[in-house]
Amino acid sequence: MNTTPQPDPKDRPARLTVGVVGAGRVGPALAASLQLAGHRPVAVSAVSEASRRRAGQLLPDVPVMPPAEVLQRSDLVLLTVPDDALPGLVTGLADTGSVRPGQLLVHTSGRYGTRVLDPALRAGALPLALHPAMTFTGTPVDVQRLAGCSFGVTAPEELRLAAEALVIEMGGEPEWIAEENRPLYHAALALGANHLVTLVAQSMELLSAAGVSAPDRMLGPLLGAALDNALRSGDAALTGPVARGDAGTVAAHVTELRRHAPQTVAGYLAMARATADRALAHGLLKPELAEDLLGVLAHGTDGTDGTDGTEGDAR
Repeated sequence: MNTTPQPDPKDRPARLTVGVVGAGRVGPALAASLQLAGHRPVAVSAVSEASRRRAGQLLPDVPVMPPAEVLQRSDLVLLTVPDDALPGLVTGLADTGSVRPGQLLVHTSGRYGTRVLDPALRAGALPLALHPAMTFTGTPVDVQRLAGCSFGVTAPEELRLAAEALVIEMGGEPEWIAEENRPLYHAALALGANHLVTLVAQSMELLSAAGVSAPDRMLGPLLGAALDNALRSGDAALTGPVARGDAGTVAAHVTELRRHAPQTVAGYLAMARATADRALAHGLLKPELAEDLLGVLAHGTDGTDGTDGTEGDAR
């Protein structure tokens, strides 16, 4: 449920024409959400066939056209392109005279604040950085997921109320992020969300290799509980052989991973080391058990002779 206080009506943006530059997974969903709030999507740019299909599904009857024409038609423009492409896009739009004075220019990059929009600002645009802290599928379910989603908001002070109002109209909850903290903010989200997908996918592959017929069904309740515990309790939620200091179990894990999935060993060891550090700092891992465990993690074996006691480490 959105608990953010609703803005005073005088601070709410007027009904705006909305354009989207970059019909990836994010832009059409945000435009569709703004449409539900009473704004009017009028144009979208899309290059690939997949992006055209997304635009057609989420923004039916909205014409596809080049970016410069999108800006000509729109009071509010969503720049929803990959992070590395954003600076060049902004500079190009400003240099070609596509930006109109008074136009709201919104990018959705987590990495950048509003400085990346400086070329457009000099052309008279009103710069906003609104980053939804959500993973997107490119389907209509994304619009529903925006309800209660936090947005990292960066804007000039005079536009702060307008930025926050737009987020609230999309069903989100604004979280103010200072310009200089945007890279750290984005790194935190990537560390949690992006790497989680990799870890879960690897776990499902290993369970399949172990003969589990429905890895997703097995993992669902476990991972749901682990996530809930971590969000509630932080490091106090740590459990498992690393937090307990079970060096022999960890060594056995490494041996099996080397045998069946060697590409996962480096990630397992790195995460186990990080877990051990946090468990030690939080008092969960007893110092007298930590030495053997850290030896295993340092060598990727039992920490003695470079083997696991049964087979060579040549694999």
